[in-house]
Amino acid sequence: MKLNYIAGNWVQGVDSIKNDNPSDTNDIIDEYSFASSEQAQMAIEAAADAAPKWSQSSPLQRFEVLDAIGTEVIARKNELGDLLAREEGKTLNEAVAEVNRAGYLFKFFAAEAFRSDSDGYSSIRSGVNLAVKREPLGVIGVITPWNFPVAIPAWKIAPALAYGNTVVFKPAEIVPGSAWALAEIISRSGLPEGVFNLVMGTGNVVGQALVDSPLVEGITFTGSTPVGKKIGARVFERGGKIQLEMGGKNPLIISNDADLDLAVNCAIQGSFYATGQRCTASSRLIVEDAIHDKFVEKMIAAMGRLRIGDARDANTDIGPVASAEQLEIDKKYLQIGEQEGARKLIGGKLLKLHKSGYYLSPALFGETANSMRINQEEIFGPVASIIRVCNFDEAIQVANDVDVGLSAGIITCDHQKIEEFISRVQAGMVQINLPTAGMDFHAPFTGRKGSSFGPPEKGSYCREFFTQAKVVHQGAMPQINKGLRDAK
Repeated sequence: MKLNYIAGNWVQGVDSIKNDNPSDTNDIIDEYSFASSEQAQMAIEAAADAAPKWSQSSPLQRFEVLDAIGTEVIARKNELGDLLAREEGKTLNEAVAEVNRAGYLFKFFAAEAFRSDSDGYSSIRSGVNLAVKREPLGVIGVITPWNFPVAIPAWKIAPALAYGNTVVFKPAEIVPGSAWALAEIISRSGLPEGVFNLVMGTGNVVGQALVDSPLVEGITFTGSTPVGKKIGARVFERGGKIQLEMGGKNPLIISNDADLDLAVNCAIQGSFYATGQRCTASSRLIVEDAIHDKFVEKMIAAMGRLRIGDARDANTDIGPVASAEQLEIDKKYLQIGEQEGARKLIGGKLLKLHKSGYYLSPALFGETANSMRINQEEIFGPVASIIRVCNFDEAIQVANDVDVGLSAGIITCDHQKIEEFISRVQAGMVQINLPTAGMDFHAPFTGRKGSSFGPPEKGSYCREFFTQAKVVHQGAMPQINKGLRDAK
């Protein structure tokens, strides 16, 4: 059984879960110990006790710890990628790439540890020095989702440690294996006791303890918009700091001048790779009328060639849905789409393969309106819709007609459309002639409207969340001091 990591010790919880493989539900990966609320509080107190000393640690110490973590993660990317694919259902190539990305995230933030902790300013007053110091926030509660079980923890834990904070990490319940493997590497990196803690368990036990504790100065959360709003309200109420990355309903506009082969390739990758289980997935394909029919024809043909199967099979393009619960959600939205009058063009069928897994063929809806629930609510599965529009202006209007704004893309050869799209689309991240999913690890990750709240994740921008500002004004030393020195 894999245990929790609290105050430098591996601790057995009060319950446990056996984690199965979504590609083969008869394959049990391991058993993971779930902590109690009291044990979560122990981890929080350990992090609080360790915070004063770690906040004063040298940049070199933090660099060496984070760089060592990144080096080991990269060296073991094939092994850890295999575990990730086995546990979450992401194809092996995607899983190995995610682990590699996580390793470089640790290395990026290792370098960030050397950034100056103060910014110089020129005062408007003569004889006054002005500076803004950045100080660690304190204890950071890290709550992560199941769809990127190595990369998302990396881009939260690494900056928290780099900027001098301590961490209590609560991973998603259905992917404890990847989280535990990462935590085991971190546990051997040279961190003092209590600086990093892993507490596995449910949201209403472990997550709630983190959200409610006044010792946790900041909560960084990635997950659904409804859950994020509840967490945000509670943390704000008790005076904590919040960084929320939540849902998306991302548009990909196919302009009437688009290269159709490129458009189809970007739509397939953005909508269905990682089994569509990405907050940046292209769930709404907005297609101008002039090329609509040709695009649909090419999409159906390309989707018919996709190979669905075991995530660790080299021939697989699309792995299984991550869990039985998520499969039920996908099935529900397939029914909702047809009830609303959308036409299922291809896919959406449960597949029985030689292994018992959560296999669903990617589904494409046509003849949809943007007001339909399938175009307004995040499904988080291999389901996409085509929305026909008359022109580019209508495409922009439809793209913005949702309550969230995470990622948005356009396929076009028109430079004027590109500039107008960048200017008018309401999204935190924009992709031109690329899938809506896929971001550089050192760039900020952020959204608009209901997709994000608080400072961006990743890149140097996240320093705004993991640190707090202290403004220092210093005048000239009083003349009496000079007199005292002269007297001596």
